[in-house]
Amino acid sequence: MNQLTRELLDSPGPFLLEPDAVLLPTGPADGYAVVVADGSFRAVGPAEEVRRAHPHLAGVRLSGHLLMPGFVDAHHHLTQSFGSALAFGEPSEIFRRVWVPLEGALDEESAYIAAKLAALEALRGGFTTVADAGTRAAVDVDVVAAAARDAGIRCVLGLVCNDADPGQDAADASGGAGGAVLARAERHLARYAGDPLVHPSLAVSIPEAASSATLRRVARLAAEAGATVQIHVNEHLAGVERSLLRHGLRPLEHLHHIGALGPHLLAAHATLLTPRELTLLADTGSAVSYNPVASAWKGNAVAPALAMAERGIRFGLGTDGTRGDGFRLAEAAEFAQRIAYGLATGDSSCGAGWTWLEHGTRGSADAVGLRARTGTVAEGLAADFLLVDVTNPELALSWDLPWELVRRGNRDQITAVFVDGRMRMWRGLPTGWDGPALVRRAADLARASVARAPITRAHPTSAAARERSLAP
Repeated sequence: MNQLTRELLDSPGPFLLEPDAVLLPTGPADGYAVVVADGSFRAVGPAEEVRRAHPHLAGVRLSGHLLMPGFVDAHHHLTQSFGSALAFGEPSEIFRRVWVPLEGALDEESAYIAAKLAALEALRGGFTTVADAGTRAAVDVDVVAAAARDAGIRCVLGLVCNDADPGQDAADASGGAGGAVLARAERHLARYAGDPLVHPSLAVSIPEAASSATLRRVARLAAEAGATVQIHVNEHLAGVERSLLRHGLRPLEHLHHIGALGPHLLAAHATLLTPRELTLLADTGSAVSYNPVASAWKGNAVAPALAMAERGIRFGLGTDGTRGDGFRLAEAAEFAQRIAYGLATGDSSCGAGWTWLEHGTRGSADAVGLRARTGTVAEGLAADFLLVDVTNPELALSWDLPWELVRRGNRDQITAVFVDGRMRMWRGLPTGWDGPALVRRAADLARASVARAPITRAHPTSAAARERSLAP
């Protein structure tokens, strides 16, 4: 039996890996093996059959480990990592007061370091793919692509296609700003053709940030290119009300009215949905990013993810940059449904553990447009996977592994993270580059960036709030 060491796995392969179990779409499969070569899974099956079919490969025994798909973060903002704690305790719609000013203060180096820092946290937490909803920093979006590539994470890279001020009525642009936006969008979609890790996407911050014509054309461009268009939809009550006053329709209804819904759409948040809007999502094949931690930290409601699952609506799980731990995200997804819906109806299962693992991996890959590329341990798909230690006190006494991974899993149990067949993390540290040095540089740049950004917070820091509460 081989002792599992970094040296055994830190090479391009090929590998024949024999863990205790492999997490398949049907559940954990004991005694399975996989072959990894040229960035993809070349074989997945019972270990004896795989060994017999590949006699030239020496098996690497992964005793005490589960091999499972990497998590896919269906909604992130990589260049917002410098301000994560600035959102704590703040009322909703913080993008105007915090995120836009912060990203506006980033230069090329700080945008790169912020994005790479977010990618580092994501990899440490078991995410092998992140969907970035587009930066508003005044830098070439390729800065974010380079950060993702250098970190070693797969990235669905959004290009912001706004052409209107959300605070004003959007003109129905047929040229001018709208035409320039569409030209940039076409170049972006072509720019990353064939890139092994970066997959282009288009994005509109919120529906009111683009004219109806631009929304329609951006959606059509994405659909024709087989890409996604990411839009924050029905997240906050204020946004819903503005849409009703402007269009006589809720934001999702407005997108449907102009022909922007469809399998290409990734609707971020979608927390405030009527039954009719759920039907629109189901009928059009549109996808949703369910972001439970973001809902708890700065939202107005929790997306009805159980109702989405029941109706067959496509959805994945997203962090929205809150914290990069795939297992804790899956737990939050289940817990939020339990608090918001399960307790009131006596639903003690709330989708069970498997629902949230499924939607954090294969379901998320589908939502971000990469189901044919990643999200599942299956022959022909990219070898984006985790090796999870199941000998720890939380997981060793297993009766129902999917439930235990959701309720008791955390990133400390991840031994290794692989993306595109290459090991990117080993026991919480990146391979091939200096993670701690990046964190130190990020801390310096973050202080300078936040200091020059015109950020407005409604609440003081926790320590200041405590002092105020204790004052006579």
